[in-house]
Amino acid sequence: MFDIPNYPDLAGKTALVTGSTGGIGAETAQWLARNGVRVTVAGRDEARLDAVLRSLEAISHGHAAARFDCTKPEELEAARAKLTARQGKLDILVAFAGGGTSRPAALEDVTEEEWRSSLDNNLTATFLTMKTFLPSLKQGSGGAVITMSSTAGRAPSQAPLGYAVAKAGIIMLTHQAAHDLGPSGVRVNCISPSAVLTDRTAAHMPASVQAQVILAHPIRRLGSPADVAAATLFLASDSSGWLTGATLDIAGGRLMH
Repeated sequence: MFDIPNYPDLAGKTALVTGSTGGIGAETAQWLARNGVRVTVAGRDEARLDAVLRSLEAISHGHAAARFDCTKPEELEAARAKLTARQGKLDILVAFAGGGTSRPAALEDVTEEEWRSSLDNNLTATFLTMKTFLPSLKQGSGGAVITMSSTAGRAPSQAPLGYAVAKAGIIMLTHQAAHDLGPSGVRVNCISPSAVLTDRTAAHMPASVQAQVILAHPIRRLGSPADVAAATLFLASDSSGWLTGATLDIAGGRLMH
């Protein structure tokens, strides 16, 4: 869609990208690699992780893959120990992991299982990831954390209730972390995409529905993983060095604040 921007200050840095077995996370990992970053991709699907790692190794060497569940502290801690042993400090944490079982429904029809699944796999997963890897970020002279929200967490919509609340919580988690970590040189910012046309979205959203969704965006197209990757690179780089606690709406104008 457009050329990958180059941020010279990113060369030689290290990054962990959770939720990077495909879609937005995998695209972001590749863009970081093309900027000279040594990337560790992370997720729960080993086969898909290996495929993403191969795509990174085709760009440059020094990357790695780590299989763990962001809702399980013991798996996160084991991954942190391995990452620290392999590369020392961490410069960039891209906390994109999310998921859960949920469906659009009226509040009274949302099950407790759906509610807890949405919060655990989105908000709690982001909290535990940040909590685990912040010590590694603080080892350097500064670091960047990028979290993943959604337009569903910015305004009422037809999205599943638990998912929307979890994504709103990630924004406040980002604000609080940015406030607390600023003095240590760690910046924390959030990306909030609207409808992004990943392979999964394309498989579950018929063309007729895509056409309707496009009309809800002043920029008449769906987002792409590249749109999110471009914003992530900016937030990870020194070009956003005086930006923290911000939420970037990568939304084609659908949401304006």
